[in-house]
Amino acid sequence: MKKQDVKGLTRSHAFELSEDVPSNQSIAPTIGEVIGRRFGRREFLKGSLAVTVMGAAMDPLSQAVARAARAGTVMTPFTFEEISHGVDERHHVAPGYDAEILIRWGDPVLPDAPPFDPRNQSAEAQEMQFGYNNDYIGYVGLPFGSDSSSHGLLCVNHEYTNEELMFPGLGRQDTKEAALAGMTRELVDIEMAAHGNSIIEVRRDPGGKWSVVPDSRYARRISARSTEILISGPAAGHPRLRTGADPSGTRVIGTLNNCAGGMTPWGTYLTAEENFNGYFSGILEGHPEGRNYRRYGVPGGWYAWARFHDRFDIDKEPNEANRFGWVVEIDPLDPSSTPVKRTALGRFKHEGAETVLNRDGRVVIYMGDDERFEYVYKFVSEKPVDRSDRGANSDVLDSGTLYVAKFLDDGQVDWMPLTFGTGPLTPENGFESQADVLIEARRAADLLEATPMDRPEDVQADPASGRVYVMLTNNTRRKPEQVDTANPRAGNPFGHIIEMTPANGDHAATTASWEILVKCGDPSVAEVGAMWNPATSENGWFASPDNCAVDHRGRLWVTTDQGSGWAKSGTADGVWALAAEGEARGTGRMFFRVPVGAEMCGPVFTPDDKTLFVAVQHPGADGAHHYEPFGRESTFDDPVTRWPDFEDGMPPRPSVVVITRRGGGPIGG
Repeated sequence: MKKQDVKGLTRSHAFELSEDVPSNQSIAPTIGEVIGRRFGRREFLKGSLAVTVMGAAMDPLSQAVARAARAGTVMTPFTFEEISHGVDERHHVAPGYDAEILIRWGDPVLPDAPPFDPRNQSAEAQEMQFGYNNDYIGYVGLPFGSDSSSHGLLCVNHEYTNEELMFPGLGRQDTKEAALAGMTRELVDIEMAAHGNSIIEVRRDPGGKWSVVPDSRYARRISARSTEILISGPAAGHPRLRTGADPSGTRVIGTLNNCAGGMTPWGTYLTAEENFNGYFSGILEGHPEGRNYRRYGVPGGWYAWARFHDRFDIDKEPNEANRFGWVVEIDPLDPSSTPVKRTALGRFKHEGAETVLNRDGRVVIYMGDDERFEYVYKFVSEKPVDRSDRGANSDVLDSGTLYVAKFLDDGQVDWMPLTFGTGPLTPENGFESQADVLIEARRAADLLEATPMDRPEDVQADPASGRVYVMLTNNTRRKPEQVDTANPRAGNPFGHIIEMTPANGDHAATTASWEILVKCGDPSVAEVGAMWNPATSENGWFASPDNCAVDHRGRLWVTTDQGSGWAKSGTADGVWALAAEGEARGTGRMFFRVPVGAEMCGPVFTPDDKTLFVAVQHPGADGAHHYEPFGRESTFDDPVTRWPDFEDGMPPRPSVVVITRRGGGPIGG
């Protein structure tokens, strides 16, 4: 689906709908078919009138949970009073907690940053200020290794831009009628400067209030406009990565569409490039990278960048798109260091890159490819991590094995290596080296018949339990013939969460077991086919899980991204606590809610669990016309909300929010 084909699309919703027509033509069984075969006889569902047992064979734990739920005695690991579903112009947090704005789009990052003036923006100023649409947040305590919960660095992604909300007098550009006609070189350069990453130093004062440390020596802005980034690993220097500006194929300017990410055991920051295809324009027919680019949706033509920068025109610079779609490693503790794209981790639309230190000392990185019918991956390093010398880990991510998951209907996951010369990954199928396998990781995974998933986003491991949680946001393209009557999730708009357990607690193992933790959506509507613990309240269910975090007590927290779909669920996105074990397993509880049009991202806890940082991106964007008090499209000059400033003339501003408990204590109780 082209962006211009749908009335009222915002940038984020357009990206989502563009993935509604998947590029994957794999014939492997989808996760819907596998779930149908596996779980057809042992689900339970909380209905609108009563708890209904689905199927004749109900395991003892489920029966006990159902009895306890009816008696109102299910004990959950969370003690906060949940908030209610809903949507309005403000954010909301559970009673007894404070949610304060820490930093907003345009706030100073670098010491010489000018004050934010939304009516007089420039690319030069934006590269010194906090960027747009903050997504992932990582936390590093200072000094490194101290586990400090009151002083540290935040590493923040800036995923994309909404020009209709950024620039005065411009209005909607992503429609057939506008066709980006109002975009100028000056505006495009500001957009490029607003992409990338911010590193800020933060501190909590004795009274418990957090603030950004001004003039920090760690402060840094990385942008798509000017930051040089190295390329390393097996694909570095390959002819398919060489361009006129970089004949070596080892250096590139900028990083694009940075969605989620991860932090390594040695204190570096992994930022993941997701929908890179949308930044490129040109003609694919007859292109030398035609098969490769078609599999990734290049060119998307979502921005006007190619009009002013030849490197984003695939006709003028045929290989530039191969230099995006990677995971980038940044050292936040050394602001003079050069970021590095680690090609050993593969090229696809990375949602994140969450790490876990395996028991043998190697690092394992779990990743989702965020598009309908795409795959779940993991990378296992060849070398162990040196815990005594962080500098010795500078090349750990350049060698190792990339795997893709096949979910079997007997409850096993097979991790299949994407290794040149293995199985179909040979010259006969167009792969001449490991570099080719990594550049075309999606096609390599197709040939291995990996399991097509329902938009795999964050994949987060719990280091203590060993369990791994896979957020599957939705898949409205799943056909009825791909499911059965016991799993009625055709056209699944609500998503679900899968829990994997590696064999023998070894994250490097080539097998794991899997279960469904929850199937999302409103359990009171039988045809939705949701699966929750019966103890879940009318506000405890959610839709479209996106990012997640496991706190230091082993409790799972989930954030959501419904796009304009909030109008179907009736509630804005937010943060939910989700019990993952015991009799409360599968019980959700709503903790935080974003303002209208926003997405909830970036949950990260301090080591003492007394602070939760979250990211609110594109406030005022998604589905503004569905919001009854407003009922029209939202722009800079006429926004549906002016969150978080609520000042005349000030547009809505993506922001990082810091949540603390009044009187102290861990978040969630």
